[in-house]
Amino acid sequence: MIEVRGLKKLYGEALAVQSLSFRVAPGEVLGLVGPNGAGKTTTIRSIAGIIIPTEGSVTIAGHDLRSDPVAAKGALAFIPDEPHLFDYLTVEEHLRFMGRLYGVADARDRIPALLAEMELTGKRGALPGELSRGMRQKLAMACGLLHRPRALLLDEPLTGLDPIGIRRMKATIVRRAEDGAAVILSSHLLHLVEEICTCVLVMQRGRAVAVGSVAEIVAGRPELAGRSLEDVFLTLIGESGPG
Repeated sequence: MIEVRGLKKLYGEALAVQSLSFRVAPGEVLGLVGPNGAGKTTTIRSIAGIIIPTEGSVTIAGHDLRSDPVAAKGALAFIPDEPHLFDYLTVEEHLRFMGRLYGVADARDRIPALLAEMELTGKRGALPGELSRGMRQKLAMACGLLHRPRALLLDEPLTGLDPIGIRRMKATIVRRAEDGAAVILSSHLLHLVEEICTCVLVMQRGRAVAVGSVAEIVAGRPELAGRSLEDVFLTLIGESGPG
């Protein structure tokens, strides 16, 4: 699981994230939403171990990210919105490299199934420069899934995908949660969050303004009963919703 306690991040005197605490249990998909500048990227990169928090702690699958970073990072996968790939490694070489990096003993056996799941079988010998934006996103996801992460961090995972790719990627995310992964999905696509997330964390100015299932959040605001997640979101961040 993923547990965040008292997360705070300062950039000089600018407070990007403050007093943020939440947990994502195995099998849960947490939708991380908020307007631009709300602190979502800082939060997800802090959980991934890319940014060092000013205060607070992050625990991944029972491993403290600060005191046991190798074990914590070994249990997670972070798929950024802009994939970082190696120009001179083919699709299949990327996966073999990740297998060696994470010590995946059965990597050769797992690679064909991941290539098929991500619709990359026919591109296994291609270099990143030969791939479309959506295919590069799929390759990044395949690399992240190879070592069976117990925590999955996704930042705008549908970027560049066509409608068929979007459907398959949503199925991939749900399947990993069903297999026991704790998933955090950061996205501006509220219909995606509403469709596949079991709970939502709404951020505004670095703080959590609401956390829980949509039903739990609405329970405290009867006037929002029956409204879409978009309406709930706009109300929580102080914008007027329709009607």
